[in-house]
Amino acid sequence: MKVHLQVEGSPLRALDSARAIAAVGADGVFSFEGPHDVFVPLVLAAGTGLELMTNVAIAGPRSPLHLAHAAHDLQMLSAGRFRLGLGSQIRVHIEKRYGGRWDRPARRTGESVAAVQAILSAWEGKAPLDFRGEFFTHTLMPPTFDPGPTGYGAPPVLMGALGPVMTRTAAEVADGLLVMPFNTTAHFVHRTVPALTRGLANSGRDLTDFDVVAQAMVAVGRTAAEVAAAIDAVARLIAFYASTPAYRPVLEVEGWEDLQPRLNALSKQGRYAEMRGLITEPMVRAVALVGSPADCAVQARERFGDYARDICCYFPHYEPDPAAIAELVHCLHALP
Repeated sequence: MKVHLQVEGSPLRALDSARAIAAVGADGVFSFEGPHDVFVPLVLAAGTGLELMTNVAIAGPRSPLHLAHAAHDLQMLSAGRFRLGLGSQIRVHIEKRYGGRWDRPARRTGESVAAVQAILSAWEGKAPLDFRGEFFTHTLMPPTFDPGPTGYGAPPVLMGALGPVMTRTAAEVADGLLVMPFNTTAHFVHRTVPALTRGLANSGRDLTDFDVVAQAMVAVGRTAAEVAAAIDAVARLIAFYASTPAYRPVLEVEGWEDLQPRLNALSKQGRYAEMRGLITEPMVRAVALVGSPADCAVQARERFGDYARDICCYFPHYEPDPAAIAELVHCLHALP
């Protein structure tokens, strides 16, 4: 399994962060669209030799042309080591944070992926630009605005997904799937895999033509005390995710659906400590990879089986010892 770690988003710290990630032996870095721009850290990390990926850039509020330009230039900067990961976010953020329009997110995100692919293909000289969709139209590309081929081929365009409709859409149109990190083995096996299989069948492809990038929250440590502290930290992020109605399907698979409205009500009152208190250690162990580096690697294999060749590891709200991260990377690399 290739291993990708999250690069620091601040442009003042991104390069040092990427160098530290390279030092522990990881294969690549991914950026998160949080308090900083999602592309700038990857520009700074492009010279490290690591693979680069947005995980994810929010597609809805952006023009596919803007996304294609960023992807094209990062593919050049990284000498062909860039993947563009796109996602939809949730309605309240699209409308109230981005000031965008929320409309059939799976269909719109899928069309955004297809539009970016069409633009990149036109720049590679493979076909004239003639994309006509429901949400986007791209039919004009004078030479003045055409950057030409990257020299490394068009970068792959991946799509993040959790629910069956979004997952099926990703498998129909994208070059790969970014599996949502708020997940469990049962949800991945019983919800994600069937939707993935249907989508690939609809597009006439199979897993040999498609990248599945696993994502997981990881509570890793080399001592019992380190693991306990990591579990507590990861539980806070699980509480946040579980409070969101869009992520209720994961809770339903595990029989935890009654927890979602309780967490949602607490979140609206800012009672975050109480939210954390509702997340038990068995819940953390169901959602996250937990234990020693070797334990976490075995759990990654058990959850994602033969589907994923890459994994993005998150260490939310805590910083593991670099030696533990290096050991985790080694163990994941060694998986059969």
